[in-house]
Formats: sequence, C-alpha cells, structure tokens
Amino acid sequence: MKIFNNAVAAFVFIIVLLLIIPLPPWLLDLMFIINLTISFVILFTTMYIKEPLEFSIFPPLLLITTLFRLSLNISSTRNIMTNDGYAGEVIKTFGEFVIQGNIVVGLVIFLIIVLVQFIVITKGSERVAEVSARFTLDAMPGKQMAIDADLSSGLIDEQQARDRRLKIQREADFFGSMDGASKFVKGDAIMSIIVTFVNLIGGIIIGLVNQVGSLSEIMKIYSTSTVGDGLMSQIPALLISVATGLVVTRSASESNLNKDVINQFLSQPTVLVMAGLSLSTLTFIGFPVVQVLCVSALLITIGMISLKKQKELIAVDAGGGLQATEEIASEVSYYKNIDNVYGLLNVEQVEMEFGYSLLPLVDEASGGSFLDRVVMFRKQFAMEMGMVIPSVRLKDSGQLNPNQYLIKLRGEEVASGDVLTDHYLAFAPSETEDEIDGIETVEPAFKIPAKWISDDKKLKAELAGYTLIDPTSVIITHLSEVIKAHAHELLTRQEMNNMIANLKKANETLVNETIPAIVSVSTFQKVVCSLLRELVPVKDLETIMETVADYGATIKDTDMLTEYTRQSLKRTITHKFAEADQLKIISLDAVVEDMIMGAVKKIDSGSYLALDPQTIQKIVVATTREIDKIKDLVQVPIVLTSPIVRVYFKKLVDQFYPSIVVLSFNEIDSNVQIQSLGNISIS
Repeated sequence: MKIFNNAVAAFVFIIVLLLIIPLPPWLLDLMFIINLTISFVILFTTMYIKEPLEFSIFPPLLLITTLFRLSLNISSTRNIMTNDGYAGEVIKTFGEFVIQGNIVVGLVIFLIIVLVQFIVITKGSERVAEVSARFTLDAMPGKQMAIDADLSSGLIDEQQARDRRLKIQREADFFGSMDGASKFVKGDAIMSIIVTFVNLIGGIIIGLVNQVGSLSEIMKIYSTSTVGDGLMSQIPALLISVATGLVVTRSASESNLNKDVINQFLSQPTVLVMAGLSLSTLTFIGFPVVQVLCVSALLITIGMISLKKQKELIAVDAGGGLQATEEIASEVSYYKNIDNVYGLLNVEQVEMEFGYSLLPLVDEASGGSFLDRVVMFRKQFAMEMGMVIPSVRLKDSGQLNPNQYLIKLRGEEVASGDVLTDHYLAFAPSETEDEIDGIETVEPAFKIPAKWISDDKKLKAELAGYTLIDPTSVIITHLSEVIKAHAHELLTRQEMNNMIANLKKANETLVNETIPAIVSVSTFQKVVCSLLRELVPVKDLETIMETVADYGATIKDTDMLTEYTRQSLKRTITHKFAEADQLKIISLDAVVEDMIMGAVKKIDSGSYLALDPQTIQKIVVATTREIDKIKDLVQVPIVLTSPIVRVYFKKLVDQFYPSIVVLSFNEIDSNVQIQSLGNISIS
C-alpha cells in the first residue's frame, strides 16, 4: 500500500522527536512494547532466512533500532529524574520482578546480561562480520573465475552468470556493511551501562534533594526504576545482538535455521544413541536418576527412529545414482543432432572481455554506465558514418589481469588496455609547473603519455590544467577508435542488404535499376567497404549507388568505381577532413607521380603497382621526412595527389602509415582553401 511507502522515514522522524519531546508514562510504555516487539520480529526473521542476503536490510536496521533504544533511554531517564523515579508501568513491573526486594541481586543480574551481550555475543558477532567481509572480498576473484568456467562450459547461461556475479557483489557489500553496523550494538551496550549508573546515582541525589523519602526508600525507588529501564533497553538489544550473530554466521543453505538444525542433528542418529548411553552412566556418580534417565531415553529413542528412517531412505535412493549418468546421456543425445553442434561455431562480431576489477563499470546493477555509453556510441556512429555497428557482447574473464580489458573482432583480439576504476586518466597541459603525482601510463586508444591519478587529487589536477577522463570514457574511446578502424570488416553482406533495404524505402527506382542489373550486392559492398576503410562516411548511400549505377556498366575495377564514388562525395570528404574551411596538406611531387603511374600494371581483374623495392624505400623515406616536419601542426597528416595516382599511393604507404589520409584534387570542394605544408620528392 502507498501509505507504507514512507513508513521508515516517518519512524526515523519519530525517533528524533523522542530525543527532544518528553513522553508521558503511558506513551513510553507503548514505545517500550513496540521496541521489544521489533526485536522479536528481527530475531525470528534471522532464524527463517536461508542466506544472509535474504535479510539485506539488516545493517541499516541495526542503526535504526539502536537509535530507537537510545531515544527511549533518554525519555525514560527524563521521566525517572522528574517523576520521582516513575517512568511507566513497564519499567516499574520489570524492575520489581527482577529485584524482588533485593537491590543487589537486581543490579548483578542486570550487569550479567549487559556483560554477556557486550563481551560474548556482540564482540563475537563483530569479529565474525570482520572476518566474513575480508574473506568474501578475497574470494571474489576465485568465484568470478568459477562463474566464467561454468559459462564457458555451458553449465549456465549469460543471465545466470550475471545473477551470480550480482550476488557475489551484494555479499561483499553486505558483510562490509555488517562489519561496521556491529559497532552500533557494541556502542549501545556501553551506553546502557553509562545510562544505568547515571539514572541510579542521579536519581538518588535528586531523591535526597527533593526529600522523596528515607535513604532506603529512595534506593529502592530509583534502583527499581534503573534496573527496569536498563533491562527494557538491554533485553531488546540482547535479542538483536543474537540476531546479528545468527546473520553473520549463517552460510547459504537450501533451508532455514530450524530445518537445518533438525536435519543436521538427525543426520547422525548413531551419535544421539551414543550420547544417550553416555549420559545414563552419570547416575553412578550421584546425578539425579529421574532427570538423567528421562533425557537419556529421549536421546536414544530419537536416535533409533532416525536410524530406521535413514536406512529406508538409503534403500529408496539406491536407484537415484543414475541421475548424473542420465544428465550426461541427455547431453550426448542433444549433440547427436548435428544442427546443435553447428550452434557452437558462431563467432561474435564484436566482443569485449573484462578483468574482475572492471565489472562494476559494466554491471548496471552496480551503477555501471558502460552499456548506456555503448548505445549512445552506436547512435553517434550511425549518424556520423552511416553504418549501424553490431551489438557488443560483454563478458568477464578470469584469465585477464584484474584491471585489463580486451576488444575482439570475430573472436580474435585486436586491442587491449588497462584502466583503474577508482582513478582518473590525466593528460598534462603542454606547459605546467605543477606536477601531479600519479601512475605513469599510456592512453590505450591514441598511445598518448598520461597518468592515473586518485580521486583525492582530482581538484588539484583540474586547477593545474590537466584534462581528466573517467575509466568508462577511456574504454569507450578505445572501443570507438577500434570500430572506426575496422568498420569495413564489420560491414557484412547481411548488414549491406539491410542498408540497401532502408534505401529502397526512399528511392525504390534507383535500387531496382542498379541491383542486380548493373552491379551485384557483393560489388556494391566492396565499394562501400573501401570507403569505410579510409574513414569516408557512407551516410549518403543514395549518391554512392547513383555513382555506381553511372559507371558500373563500363568499369569493372572496384578500385576505380570507388575513386569515382569518392569524387561524388567531395562535400562529405571535405567536411570530414577540413578545419575552418582550410585543408593543411602535403603535396606529392609530379616526378613521384610519374614514377608511380609508370609502374601500374593492368590485368583482367584490375590493376596493381609494380615498383622496385629501392624506389618504394625512397618514397617512404621522403613521406616520413615530410610527416615528421608537420606532426606538431596537424593531428592527421593529409597527402594531396592527382586523381589517377591517389589509390596507388594510398596502397603504397598504407602498410607503413595506416592512419595517413590520401586525397585527390577532385575530392576537394572548391570553397576550401588549401595550404601546403610540404612536398614529397625523392630528388
């Protein structure tokens, strides 16, 4: 119901009011009863859960209940001091029942309860929570590897693996929270002792000042109220301390604590029989005969009944040993169908693997935004390049370093990197005197020197002019650059058909006239892939197809078709590589162009370049020299050639400088100003 949506917030608000506003005795009685009820509910809940995560709200619940008890202590202390020791019927009844006319006995009982809670239960629970938190964190890598192994072997699917990883993360968070929350109970026990002595000593002083009665009467009144108040605080605290111990010592099980205790005790019926027989021998040394024999007979009877049932179960389960064999047989029968074997041969187009430390960046349940960033990159890439990249499969890998990730295309690694999840990648400004301490590294996408700096140095780095990038952005940037560089590999025949079908909705006549009448889908795909290989956007697919339709009937060389298509896309290419209507280029000497054209050999399927190794070396050396001159002026070097030479020069230098851009004069829009920064010559 909606009325309960804000119940916890309202309850905490009431607790805060209890610290300030005096409560009448009847309302204080109600609050004490509610406190005791909550404690019983929490205790019984911990007995019926199967694993700690079923009661994951327990750490904050500890804080709330502790605060509630302390507020009641303050309210009851106020009433004891102002109402001549009277703080309600609950405290009075509890105090009289425990003391029963003897103040010393009452105080001793109270101190024993407090010390049992403080030294035995609370301290033990605190230690178990601390060890559990440390062991859970230490075991995380092994558990992640086990999940990867089960996923790789086909025992679980992706959803099951994701659920198990989430459970591991929640366990670590839970026990870490319990380690800190147990301190609340410990502090509550200490505070209870202090409040008890304050109530007793302060009450006696006030009673003497107000002349409530004789010293013995004052001692009786205020000791009764003090013990009653202390017990009404410590009994619920003791119950919650026991609940804390049950939670942190509870291992994962298929049943609750009640069933586990019964099942596990009855699983060894011989032990019960032996314990009963051993107990009966105590009568020979003077133990009460009736009591000993009753307990002994009960143990022997339960043991014999359990032993009989166990033998019956063994006989029934004798035929159950075939279960594992049946599972193997079912798997064998599944793969007898050859179609199911072919399902193992599928290869993901784009795949990323992560070390276990990077999982919080990827896992949405842990607040990771990586998947959302991939979706936004897919949108941006489609708008910029005109192609929809395939889905990226994400998986964790126990074989990687904790901070490492891999990028795979068609099952093979093409790039990798390392990031620190709790740091920022910092790029220093060109001139800085304020050096920031950090871990030296190299940015994985562009191979730029950088540093990993911790979060506490972020503000100092920003003030010093550093450029900071979060770990998720580092991985996304690397992924985007890899996909841009290999987009032509990701354009499958199926995706090409999808793009053609999308174009057909806008220009059905063009598609019907061109494919397959003039060129086939495969030829058109090769042209588009050639454009993508050189980072030319293919968003204007209509212009590309029109150009192919114009020249495809007479020109069968795919390279030449691509060159004509590039010329048709001159505005797109110019916009892609020009900055502020200015194109900074390196020109190619006419002598070099003549040498390249003289070495072109024509064959039936196209043409190729047949230069001798010495000439190739000279051209490459000259190109390197000119690129080195302008590397501080431009990010991407652009070489401008004549239209007929462009494709051959690009193929020549591609193996040495794959990132170099080679354009022809016919691919540059007339509105752009060309600025030559160098000339490639071998004279």
